[in-house]
Amino acid sequence: MASAAEQLASNLNFSTFAKAEDLKKRLWFTLAALLVYRLGTHIPLPGLNPEAYAAAFQGQSGGILGLFNMFAGGAVERMAIFALGIMPYISASIIVQLMTSVVPALEQLKKEGEQGRKIINQYTRYGTVLLGTLQAYGIAVGLEGGQGIVADPGWFFRISTVLTLLGGTMFLMWLGEQITSRGIGNGISLIIFAGIAAGLPTAVAQTLDLGRNQAVSTALILTVIVVAIGVIALIVFVERAQRRLLIQYPKRQVGNRMFQGDTSHLPLKLNTAGVIPAIFASSLLLLPATAAGFAGTADLPPWATTIIAALSHGHPVYMLMYGLLIAFFAFFYTAIVFNPKDTADNLKKHGGFIPGIRPGERTAEYIDYVLTRITTIGAIYLVFVCILPETLIARTGIPLALGGTSLLIVVSVTLDTVAQIQGHLIAQQYEGLIKKSKLRGGKRGR
Repeated sequence: MASAAEQLASNLNFSTFAKAEDLKKRLWFTLAALLVYRLGTHIPLPGLNPEAYAAAFQGQSGGILGLFNMFAGGAVERMAIFALGIMPYISASIIVQLMTSVVPALEQLKKEGEQGRKIINQYTRYGTVLLGTLQAYGIAVGLEGGQGIVADPGWFFRISTVLTLLGGTMFLMWLGEQITSRGIGNGISLIIFAGIAAGLPTAVAQTLDLGRNQAVSTALILTVIVVAIGVIALIVFVERAQRRLLIQYPKRQVGNRMFQGDTSHLPLKLNTAGVIPAIFASSLLLLPATAAGFAGTADLPPWATTIIAALSHGHPVYMLMYGLLIAFFAFFYTAIVFNPKDTADNLKKHGGFIPGIRPGERTAEYIDYVLTRITTIGAIYLVFVCILPETLIARTGIPLALGGTSLLIVVSVTLDTVAQIQGHLIAQQYEGLIKKSKLRGGKRGR
């Protein structure tokens, strides 16, 4: 079966794509949905003074607002209706995934198949509403605290802001689900990808302006370009890398027929956690500096000022903590999304086993051992990919959109999207082969 799929994948060409009418419809739907998202990032929140807000954002662009602005495709910089972006949904998803490994009732739902996943998805939506409401209210209060940003502060502004920003997040969540079901898949990831990709041309232009104004040397810009190309190549290599465990199935007898034992592979990705560790580490580290920026540093004690300065973007302490948090979240999130015991139980249930390893608990221990080793490599890779560009950004003032986190997201989503398109093409070729075989069978019957 695997060899047939590989053969079909090797036969894919432009003519195959031209005949894939369903895939073209899915691509057009995806592009239209992303266009709607980009239009929404330019619709401003009502009741704000644009000049005062732009001045306030400029002072906070190096904190968590700058990071969220990158993920939201510039919506935070313009304080648009999509300023919250899809981040509340991602946070709620991670929290629910964590709770499924802690709460027995949720863990049972996870094992109930499609019906259980629907209920868990509903809980995720409820969590998105709760987190989105809290974050939107915090934004409304923060905007009111700014000098001259809000034209008419009060509860009417707060309620309207919460409803507008929360509605924008829920719409993006729905839009992502539509892209997943009616488009080419990976709807939430594609929305984040579109936001970051939209800022890349501006970031490249700003970098070239730094060189033209002699703020950064030409040699340094070339170094950044070479490093970016090298990081992209490394991301492509690692994100496609797998550790494949050989799985064997014994011979089985059905009636009077004996079927030969089959073999397959259990693929373990080198980077199981994806981009989540980098996003969470950046958010946690930039949160104190952003909160202090809103509150003002004049009334803070000296020790708090020292800590905030040490955790500012580009500081050595920030870089050290950033790397440690990325490594921690790489192991933490991998432990949430992949359970070696459940995998071993499923293999045992279907009669599969790893050669030389006893089924059951010993198989779970072996999978956990292999997963820990490859996660260590994946964590080192994530730290390197994120820290190296961050170091160049801190030393040169190059825009955040050219950082390691953004490159990691853009390249990873691109690889996943290409895989989805290839999957649709392979499915179309399978359908074509089935139709041809049915036609031949009908002619022979006549």
